[in-house]
Amino acid sequence: MKSLWKIGPLRGLLLFLAIMGPGIITANVDNDAGGITTYSVTGATLGYKLLWVFIPMILALIVIQEMSARMGAVTGKGLSDLIRERFGVKVILLVMVVLLVANLGNTVSEFAGVAASTELLGISKYIAVPIVALVVWWIVIKGSYKMVERVFLFASALYLCYIPSTIMARPDWGQVARYMVVPSFSFDPVYLTLLIGLIGTTIAPWMQFYLQSSVVEKGITIKQYEYTRLDVIVGCFMTCVIAAFIVVACASTLNVHHIHIATASDAALAFRPLAGPWAYLLFAFGLFNASLFSASILPLSTAYYICEALGLEAGVDKQWDEAPVFYWMYTAFVAVGAGIIMIPDIPLIGVMLWSQVANGILLPFVLIFMLTLINNKDIMGRYTNSRGFNAVSWVTVAIMISLTGLLIAISIFPHLLA
Repeated sequence: MKSLWKIGPLRGLLLFLAIMGPGIITANVDNDAGGITTYSVTGATLGYKLLWVFIPMILALIVIQEMSARMGAVTGKGLSDLIRERFGVKVILLVMVVLLVANLGNTVSEFAGVAASTELLGISKYIAVPIVALVVWWIVIKGSYKMVERVFLFASALYLCYIPSTIMARPDWGQVARYMVVPSFSFDPVYLTLLIGLIGTTIAPWMQFYLQSSVVEKGITIKQYEYTRLDVIVGCFMTCVIAAFIVVACASTLNVHHIHIATASDAALAFRPLAGPWAYLLFAFGLFNASLFSASILPLSTAYYICEALGLEAGVDKQWDEAPVFYWMYTAFVAVGAGIIMIPDIPLIGVMLWSQVANGILLPFVLIFMLTLINNKDIMGRYTNSRGFNAVSWVTVAIMISLTGLLIAISIFPHLLA
């Protein structure tokens, strides 16, 4: 691979701009409605105490996402394809069933975020949700991969609105810097629950499938992989920085005034009298953008991995008659996710909880599958993990498995920490 520096900074920048997309998009979707809620509640409840977590979180996210992208570039196959070929049809079908359940719940959560954010802006969910669902569907069904990727990159850039929103909250930057580098720990049940939730929102199973499929569909090979690796690193830094700013915004306003919240929309409402109307609008708009963005990606990732697992054609660049199952799956997920939100008094907390549990059950298996595949020389050739990278990877996996197991236990048995 040619070094970014050897070909010249200008040409290197142009090549990076042409290849970037999969890493930045996948990482930013991680800051969805559920993620923003987690960051908001963390800041409002614990102030700056968990800011130190973001440094190891960036490392964990880069490690896992880099492996997915590298497998896509080397093999030209999606993760579902590789799992089916290496572990068999029964294994991949079981993985797909769990992912279907988890992604449906997550998609419903994203449309719940659309409903909450538009109601903050004075628009009824019965108007906003159908319109957003139609727009989300149309972008993917009628667009090429290049056009869809540009829309998603634009949505990723809009996350930056959380930065001025945080600045308007006037945080104590000295305190922020101190808590960012000085770890804290407590066995308090609230602290442990939010710690697990904060880390648990960082890596989701669907992300690995979507990233690898995106790398393959974009036609990225190992020759261009140096730029894709940079794309992954930029995306991981971007998503963690935005998440940290959300925590800081809520810590410097809601926590200081002892205001308790349960959702991101609660945070936006409480934000208005403390940080001003512009900060409130930016926060509400950020929630809307995150929900709309994720409501597009989650059904798309589901369509990708189901079709790959079954050996069927998939891809945004294909026509409907070339990949009918892919497009019908995407359409069904968007329609069902939006439709459930239209049901009055739907118990959304239960839907979100069990989708999170399903994600938690599947995540360790997906990470182990990935490490087995990426260390197989028959599959990866000379691009297997180095010893050092494997050490970091397995430590990351062990931490994620431990935290995921604890998160599942707390989700099912909430009195364990009482």
